[in-house]
Amino acid sequence: MIAVDRWQRGGLHFRDVSLDVPFDHFGAGGEGTLTVFARIMATEAESTKPLLVFLQGGPGFEAPRPTTPVSASTWQARALEDFQVVLLDQRGTGRSSPIGSVDGAITGLLDPTADPSAVADQLSRYRADSIVEDAELLRAELGIEKWSLLGQSFGGFTALRYVSAHSESLDEVYFTGGLPALGVDPATVYATTWEGMKRKSEQHYRAFPGDRERMARLIDLAESEGGIALPGGARATTERLRLLGHHLGASDGSEKLHHLLDLDPASAAFRHDLAAGLPFSGRNPLYAVIHESCWADGTTTEWAARRAMPADVRADPTLLAGEHAGPESFVEDPELAPFADVAEAIARRQWPALYDVAALEASPVRGAAAVYFEDAYVPVEHSLATAEHLGGVRAWVTNEYEHNGLRADGYRVLDRLIGLARG
Repeated sequence: MIAVDRWQRGGLHFRDVSLDVPFDHFGAGGEGTLTVFARIMATEAESTKPLLVFLQGGPGFEAPRPTTPVSASTWQARALEDFQVVLLDQRGTGRSSPIGSVDGAITGLLDPTADPSAVADQLSRYRADSIVEDAELLRAELGIEKWSLLGQSFGGFTALRYVSAHSESLDEVYFTGGLPALGVDPATVYATTWEGMKRKSEQHYRAFPGDRERMARLIDLAESEGGIALPGGARATTERLRLLGHHLGASDGSEKLHHLLDLDPASAAFRHDLAAGLPFSGRNPLYAVIHESCWADGTTTEWAARRAMPADVRADPTLLAGEHAGPESFVEDPELAPFADVAEAIARRQWPALYDVAALEASPVRGAAAVYFEDAYVPVEHSLATAEHLGGVRAWVTNEYEHNGLRADGYRVLDRLIGLARG
C-alpha cells in the first residue's frame, strides 16, 4: 500500500510517496520489509507529463533535496520542462530505512547485531539489483506503464541494471558518468583510475606548486603522531590523507583542495575541514562499506583498489587517491568502526552478475550517455566498451566536464542528452 503526502512550494508541486517493499527480492533468505521513499516533483498539481526517475550516485547517498524555486541552470530545471521528476531515496539512505551507526552500533538493518558474515549477507541486498526491484514496485503502485531514468555515476550503474532486467518498463534512459565496466575484475577498473589520479595529482601540483610540500608535511605529521586527530575521535593516517584526492574528480575540486592545504594544520579550522573533506565517513556509511561491490559483476572484490595500487603510488603518498576505498577508514573513524569486520566479509564475498549482455543488446530503449574523457572515477575506456552493447543509447564523449558535469552545468548536459536521444 502506497502512502502519499502532497504539498507545494516555489511554484512546484510535490508528492511524497512511501512504499513497503520486501527486504529480499530474490528469495535467498531474509524475511521482512523495508520502506522506500520518493519525492515526485512537477510544475502542475495534476501533471500529465511522463516520469523521469533520478538515480543518485554513491552508492549510499539519498536523492537531492532541491530548494525552490529550482535554479534555471540545473538539470532539474531542464527535466521539469519535459517530465515529472522522481527523486528516489535508494534503500538504506535518506528516508528509505536508512543504515548508519549510532553510539557505536549499526542501525537500520533487519538484524544489526548479527555476526559480521550475517550482516554482510544482509548488505548484499543493497546493490543495484535490489534498488531496481524497489523502483519496479513503486512504478507499479503508481500505475505507470513506463518511465524514464537519469543515472548519475552509481545511479548510472543502477540504470544499466534496470535496462538489463526490466527494459519493458523504460521509455528513455540517460547516463552521466555512469556506464560501468561489464564482467571484469574490479581491480582492472581501479588500475585505470589510479593512472588517472596520478595524472590529476601532477596537474594539481603544477597548478599549485607549494601543495606537494604541504601534503608531504601533513603525511610526516600523521606518521609521527599515529594519525592527525580529527573532531569526534577520528584520525587520519597516510592512506586516509591520500583520499583527499577525491576532490580532483570535480571541476572545482583542485581549488577546494588547495584551500584546505593552505590552512594551518594545527588549527581547528583545518581539522574540521579535513574531516569534512574525506570521502568515507559515518554520515553515509554504505558509501564505504559496499563501495567496491557496486563494480562486482560476477566477481569478488578483495579490496580491489588496494590490490591495483601501482608501486610508484605506494612509494609516493603525495600521489593522491580518488574513490579508492580501503580498510583504513574503518579503523580510523569510530563511526565506521562497527562495520570493520563486515567490510572484510564483503570484500571476500562472491557477487552474482548484475548485467545480462544479451538483454542489453536486445533492448529497444533509447537514450544517451555523457562519457567524461577525464573522469576520475568511471574510466572512459570501460564506459565506451559498455556503450557498444546499447544500440539505442548514443554516447557523447566530452572533455568539457569532470565527473560532476551534471551538477556543474546540469541544464546544458541534460539538454544535450535529450537532444541526442531524440535525434
